[in-house]
Amino acid sequence: MQPKDRLLALAIIVVWGVNFVVIKVGLAGVPPMLLGTLRFLLVVFPAIVFIPRPRIPLRMLVAYGASISLGQFAFLFYAMAVGMPAGLASLVLQSQVFFTVAIAAFWLGEPLRWHNLAGMAIAAGGLALIGAGAAQGPGGMTAAGFGLTLCAALCWATGNIVSKKIGPVDLLGLVVWGALIPILPFAALSYWFEGPGRIVEALGHVPGKAIFAVCYLAFAATLFGYTMWGRLLTRYPASKVAPLTLLVPVVGLVSAHVLLGEDLGVAQWLGAAVVMAGLLLNVFGNRVWVGKTPTRRQT
Repeated sequence: MQPKDRLLALAIIVVWGVNFVVIKVGLAGVPPMLLGTLRFLLVVFPAIVFIPRPRIPLRMLVAYGASISLGQFAFLFYAMAVGMPAGLASLVLQSQVFFTVAIAAFWLGEPLRWHNLAGMAIAAGGLALIGAGAAQGPGGMTAAGFGLTLCAALCWATGNIVSKKIGPVDLLGLVVWGALIPILPFAALSYWFEGPGRIVEALGHVPGKAIFAVCYLAFAATLFGYTMWGRLLTRYPASKVAPLTLLVPVVGLVSAHVLLGEDLGVAQWLGAAVVMAGLLLNVFGNRVWVGKTPTRRQT
């Protein structure tokens, strides 16, 4: 990966890591399905007036919007609304890495080498350490929140593969027009789960923090984050790009501790270090191994 793309990946990691704190702030003033509706309305309008629709089949546009936008955030927002802490949500959602690499191997035929598998195994151990340590503290996750966040991770992984199948395309157009897909389903879910009375009340008394949250989710996390993420996925194999998001829970846990007061214990710090070790092995393991392989002597 080129240095400029590594810096871009780092910026995405920071934006997405803080994103979970912002979601928690938004949910304090707006119910989850309404928050999703407002988020994607702001992504789409007025941008859709100026940005042309990407030249891809409608079914691929629907698949992208339904998986990476509707599915991921409907599950994630509801998970956090029913008690999933922000830091732990950032952790559990990164199981998308394993889903993405597995789907890419079976659907796209991308190779799985020893360093990919070893790096994933080490990173999984680090995630388990973080989760086990957090579950012992006051910020323990609920079973419902954990299950819903896993569903969100699977939807994100599916969207990654759809993006990979779409290939080179106007990524800003893909994100904007893909965001059109979840608006009506989110609105219907809000009407069904939250009811018209709660919708009217929430819209009539939106606090300033919730307005900031909606703007951050729309412009930073969605327009910037997913446009640049899609660009990385089209340039590099999914097995190299997807594991980079294993750093997101490190940012998520730290920002949740600093900004929301969620506890961060020794186990979380140790787990974060193990996750980074697995990430380094996954990305650079083959290069190191090749460098150490002795060359055949000339005769």
